[in-house]
Amino acid sequence: MKLADLDVLVTAPPAPGWGGRYWILVKVTTACGITGWGECYAASVGPVAMEAVIRDVFGRHFEGAAPWDVERLFRRVYSSGFTQRPDLTVMGAFSGLEIACWDILGKARDCPVWALLGGRINDRVRAYSYLYPMAHHPLPAFWGDADMAAEAALSLVEAGYTAVKFDPAGPYTMRGGHQPSRHDIETSAKLCARIREAVGPRADLLFGTHGQFTPAGAIRMAEAIAPHDPLWFEEPVSPDAPEALAQVVRATSVPVATGERLTTKMEFAAALAAGAAILQPALGRAGGLWEGKKIAVLAEAAGAQLAPHLYAGPVEWAANIHLSVATPNLLIAETIETPFHDALIKGSLRVTRGHIPAPDAPGLGIEVDEALARAHPYAGRGLHLEMQEAPPRYDQAQLFEGGAPAPPGES
Repeated sequence: MKLADLDVLVTAPPAPGWGGRYWILVKVTTACGITGWGECYAASVGPVAMEAVIRDVFGRHFEGAAPWDVERLFRRVYSSGFTQRPDLTVMGAFSGLEIACWDILGKARDCPVWALLGGRINDRVRAYSYLYPMAHHPLPAFWGDADMAAEAALSLVEAGYTAVKFDPAGPYTMRGGHQPSRHDIETSAKLCARIREAVGPRADLLFGTHGQFTPAGAIRMAEAIAPHDPLWFEEPVSPDAPEALAQVVRATSVPVATGERLTTKMEFAAALAAGAAILQPALGRAGGLWEGKKIAVLAEAAGAQLAPHLYAGPVEWAANIHLSVATPNLLIAETIETPFHDALIKGSLRVTRGHIPAPDAPGLGIEVDEALARAHPYAGRGLHLEMQEAPPRYDQAQLFEGGAPAPPGES
């Protein structure tokens, strides 16, 4: 069984774009006709350039190889370019292709992918969701309104979720770490208080940020939210600064989570050494399922837990679920429920009362609606997610508008 053909589909979820402006799906077919699907979590280049990277990595390292040689394939991609170090774009390409190999292997062996990763230890996977606006919530006011956030959180809890994530502490700028303004600190503390009041002990609060603070600024924010007992403080400092992460870990009782923007076990090992309590690999970027398994083992040995990240499409989500089913130190897995996510995999994986049952179909256990993916091509110029260029403001509240708002010049 040899890898023979590759197709790359860049599909754009309908507005408002929960999960990013576009998702990069890969379809890999063997010479004997078995097809596997993967997803490359968008890197820091546009989708046209990323597709070229994916095709180069496939043609250079995957084509003609056996799909079970994932360790050899990783070493080829990681080392052959005279790098032997984490590379976000190349490893993003590798990750999606590697996930597709596992889908092929599961189908060839007539078993779910989790059965190839050590077997099922979790019959169901605890899920969490970001707080998205309900139909009657006005935008952009929702993102900084504690009462609307509490209403959205209560709705999720009543649907069975036991954890909710929210992200009121913007902005995210290209300028590096900054001190949060008093407006941002007070907005964050107010949302934590109001959501905790609404959900009580029925749900954990997951406080999200995206590496926008200096260590001192992150510590100030942690002090403000700590009285409301969040389960984690996510990516408080830049992902390229593990020593800064360690400063925050030492200064707060709130568990620190990180990993959305990290790739390979080497970067996750550094985060663990800095004291991260929860690792959040995005498998379409972190190195795929086998590297994800290694990251989970590193975390287990360090007394840390795994919480796979999702800000992408349902193919990466499916990979996350299979890893979660086979991970003893699993904490929780992120999910995004939209009609487009569901339709793209024809409802083959779904959340039930805040949990995802272990899939039992072969491979990833999903059926991709290829026609639907092709019917929604991405035609914009923006990246999957983007940092703002303007510096942070200290004279007014600043809202992070969630999702993937259109960049300047796009509707």
